[in-house]
Amino acid sequence: MKTVNLLKALGLALCVATASSAYAQASDAMSAPDAAAAAPSPKTVKKTDRKLGLDVRKALSKAQGFDVSNVFVRARGGAVVITGSVPDGAQIPQAEEVAKGVPGVKSVSNKLTIGTQGGGGG
Repeated sequence: MKTVNLLKALGLALCVATASSAYAQASDAMSAPDAAAAAPSPKTVKKTDRKLGLDVRKALSKAQGFDVSNVFVRARGGAVVITGSVPDGAQIPQAEEVAKGVPGVKSVSNKLTIGTQGGGGG
């Protein structure tokens, strides 16, 4: 019986700690208007993200033997997502390495798959 009560008390303490932590973070964010004022405009952010995505795609196209015809690159705040398909499985880790080497890339999410060119309808 004591174990059950102890577990209940620990669970309650965990809930209180989590809730107060979440509240503290929310109130900190609201009390810092300077951070929002110094942030770049959405238009500038979009332009920067678009340029980073293009830079990664350009780097991939220059990589030895890499086929970018079915590869799509999206960037958001330095986080790059690579999707699409490549004809050779070796190109999947290669794409990630090339993308990580592009200035401005903070992280890479590689969602490439192996696929044949032209839709593979044979």
